[in-house]
Amino acid sequence: MKRYFVYILTSQRNGTLYVGSTSNLIQRVWQHKSRKWKLNLIEQFNPTWQDLYDKICV
Repeated sequence: MKRYFVYILTSQRNGTLYVGSTSNLIQRVWQHKSRKWKLNLIEQFNPTWQDLYDKICV
């Protein structure tokens, strides 16, 4: 039988709470910390997004 986990993570930067469930807790925590995973998710749902960091902060 496959085991599932409920997890709660928080952002050190702004205190945002992330709640989720997964069958692979180690992989899921790594995904939360991986910028590449975040970018892939953004591009999947919003392919025309623009990263404005360089225009605003540099």
